[in-house]
Amino acid sequence: MKSKKEDNHPNVFLTLEHLLKFELFASVLNLGTGKKKSNSILSGRYASRLRGRGLDFEESRPYVLGDDIRNIDWSVTAKTGKTHTKVFTEEKEKPAFIFVDQSTSMGFGSQEKTKAVVAGELASIIAHKIKKGGDRIGGMVYTGDQYDLITPKRDPRNIIYFLQKIIEANQDIYNVKDFNFEASLTDIFAKINNIVTHDFLVFIISDFHRYNDSVLQYLSQLALHNDLVLMQVYDELEADVPNEKMIITDHTYQVNLNGDNKKLKEKLSQSFKTNYKNFKAELEKYNINLFQVNTSSPIEEQLIEVFSNYNK
Repeated sequence: MKSKKEDNHPNVFLTLEHLLKFELFASVLNLGTGKKKSNSILSGRYASRLRGRGLDFEESRPYVLGDDIRNIDWSVTAKTGKTHTKVFTEEKEKPAFIFVDQSTSMGFGSQEKTKAVVAGELASIIAHKIKKGGDRIGGMVYTGDQYDLITPKRDPRNIIYFLQKIIEANQDIYNVKDFNFEASLTDIFAKINNIVTHDFLVFIISDFHRYNDSVLQYLSQLALHNDLVLMQVYDELEADVPNEKMIITDHTYQVNLNGDNKKLKEKLSQSFKTNYKNFKAELEKYNINLFQVNTSSPIEEQLIEVFSNYNK
């Protein structure tokens, strides 16, 4: 049973007060708005090129058979001697769907925060950033044996409800239950494919442990008609074992890990890098973005670096 002190530790268990603090950071962080429009991550509303009336004028271009003659730009046509038509832009809604993993493996953290806490922080930042664009926000909080679905809405109270569901799942993360993780995960992504139709901005926040071929297939289908971004949360102990002896347990099994064993240390480190490289290569086949965020460095600094590199 957790003590009162443990319940309030911000690096282990989430609170609403903690998550709401990221609203200010989300308002000042540039996560891809600007010229890239629909190709930008977190750009909120995106522009589509349409030929219409009563919309924002973007440019004039040579007339093509089939263009609406009501949009002929007579001024440019007179100057160039060639018929030109006006092109307009229209803002289209791009609702956001955020999947947040709060299953057992996300409860791990060796130095600063647990992966589950970082996942909650990322979800809060993304949700508040998208709210500023005026789009609908919803998502799913996954615990392994069950989930909570939050229907996308524009109502700011929907974000609070979403964050509260993340907190509830996070508070229960160490109450380990027996279930088939891979089968559960496959079923969940089948459900997401039925919920998310098209023109969504979808974020999947997880450590991506035990993601099988069936899940990858569902992700590829999801990416066909939506903008899909995967954010892998990892602990640095998973990437680089320290030079010391440790005991690791999942409450059921216990493993003695000798970090002084150089061959073992290198093997584990290489395995982590190889798994990430292969996973990323597989996702790139379907034009799916994958980013890494660790549990040790300040999340604000990591996001600035991640999206600065993406928008270059």
